[in-house]
This record gives sequence, C-alpha cells and structure tokens, in this order.
Amino acid sequence: MSFPNIRPRRLRTSPAMRRLVSETRLSPAEFVLPLFVKEGLTEPRPIASMPGVVQHSRDSLRKAAVEAVQAGVGGLMLFGVPENRDPEGSGGVDPGGILNVAIRDVIREVGDATVVMSDLCLDEFTSHGHCGVLDASGEVDNDRTLQLYGEMALAQAAAGVHVLGPSGMMDGQVGAVRAALDGAGYQDRTILAYAAKYASAFFGPFRDAVESELDGDRRTYQQDPGNLREALREVELDIAEGADMVMVKPAGAYLDVISAVAERVTVPVAAYQVSGEYAMVEAAAANGWIDRERAMMESLTAIRRAGAQITLTYWAVDAARLLRDHY
Repeated sequence: MSFPNIRPRRLRTSPAMRRLVSETRLSPAEFVLPLFVKEGLTEPRPIASMPGVVQHSRDSLRKAAVEAVQAGVGGLMLFGVPENRDPEGSGGVDPGGILNVAIRDVIREVGDATVVMSDLCLDEFTSHGHCGVLDASGEVDNDRTLQLYGEMALAQAAAGVHVLGPSGMMDGQVGAVRAALDGAGYQDRTILAYAAKYASAFFGPFRDAVESELDGDRRTYQQDPGNLREALREVELDIAEGADMVMVKPAGAYLDVISAVAERVTVPVAAYQVSGEYAMVEAAAANGWIDRERAMMESLTAIRRAGAQITLTYWAVDAARLLRDHY
C-alpha cells in the first residue's frame, strides 16, 4: 500500500502526546454549579429524576458552596424553592424569600472566593408555574412581568449577589433589570442573560427540582427548537439592552447555536447543560450502558469546543475533581 508518509496517528500515540496537542481544554474555573435550596428543609432531599442532585437546606447549601470553592469551581447559580406560592410570585421579590436568604447565606460563607449567581425568574415562585404574571385571559403579561423582574433584581442585589440571570425570556427583560439596578446604584452588578432559551423537553427533571406548578407549556415565550436566526436576534437585543454575558440553554442539542453565537459576539458566552442532559447520562451509566466519567467529560468538551466560555453543569464539582486528579 502506497501513500505519503503523513500519519496523523503520530499525534495520538500516548496520553502525554494527546494532552500536548489537545485543541480544547477544560478548566474548573469555567464551570458553574446550579444549586437548589428548599425553604423549610432541615437536611438535603434527593431529587429522584436527578441522581446525585438534592434540594438543599440552608445549612447544606453553605457546605455545598464551600465544597465547590475548594474544588475550584468558578461559580454557583442559586435557585430557590419556596414553601408557598401565589399568582404574583411574591416570594421572589420578598427580601425574606428563600432565594434572597440563600444568597445572603452563601455570600457570608464564601464571599468573593467564587462568583455567586442567582436565577432571576418568577416560575419557582408562581402558583401557576409561568415565568411571569398572567393577564385576565390567562396569558403571560410581558410588561407587568418586567416591573416585577426589576423589583426582584433589587432584592437579589441587596442580598449581595454578584451576577443576576434573567431567565424568563420576556421581551425587554435585560433592559428592565439593567435600568432597575443602575437606578438604585447597583451599576457594578453583572447580568448573565438567558438570551437563547429554547422550549425544550430536556428541562423535565428541573421541574421536579423546583417543584414546578406549571400547567401547560412556555412556548409563547421560550424559543422554537428549530430556530437559529431568532436566537441570534435575541442575543443581539440582550447585548444592546446591557447584558454583560449571554447564555444558550440547553447546551447539548444546541451546539450549533452556541457556535454561531460565539462567532458573532464579543461578550462571554455561557451554555447550560440542563437537567435532562445530566439525567440521561446518569441513567444510562446506572444501567451499565455507558461510561459515566468519559461521557461526562466528552459532553463538557463538546460544549467548550462549540465556543462556550462558561458551562453551567450539575457535574461541576465531579468534573473539577477529575480534571485535577486525572487530566
């Protein structure tokens, strides 16, 4: 057999060689760990559809924050699960609501040793489960919701959060949050916009995690999975309104969107490896159908290769430890 003496396999001959020429490298500093805190719990409560993930008590949340910092994880994204909900989602605005209390707890525990982020949305706090308040016809009232997002942003900023993550996909949400923050003297607070959030089946286990009350779906405000140009438009609008970073959610089924966004913008790009992506690998691994650690690291590498500078993942601590010990 005759062919030119060009052998790409020379660069794959050993772990050391493969490591040397690797084009895509992961770092714990680019991982953000989502954490759920449930009002009234005295100990962590497992989430059945997300093996290894729990609803935290306030005490266990503080311990988890310290553990993540010690592992080198770059940030924490906090979600609150209240005991009581109402149509207005008032628990999200209340300074004594579980999410705002949790922010203060984590800031006191770890301070500036990591970046503390908060989900800014009403869906965990509304009795109907939508990301905004409803009008008389039962539809989400975009502009009235923006007023509440502004109030929620001020409550989270007062609690000390570093980064606010408006995730409701309301038109104008970033501008409303930026105006509220700046008007109250919080010009230094960062906005991570959930700019391209799709109406995805992969969100299923998350709704167990936050005990969602949703009846129906969110297709009138979350994006259609078939649309890419629309995602780019949403990203451009959010940056124009003052977003400091933008996010694509979910990650695994939308690598092309991550890539297109990363090529187009100059702000940091994040991606959220969501609950369904996590749960599928965990379930397959539990059945012996897949190598958990390899699948975990391969999926995170794919997200990074697509162009995400920041990845929200439930494997943040596990992946950070693997990188430290084996990579």
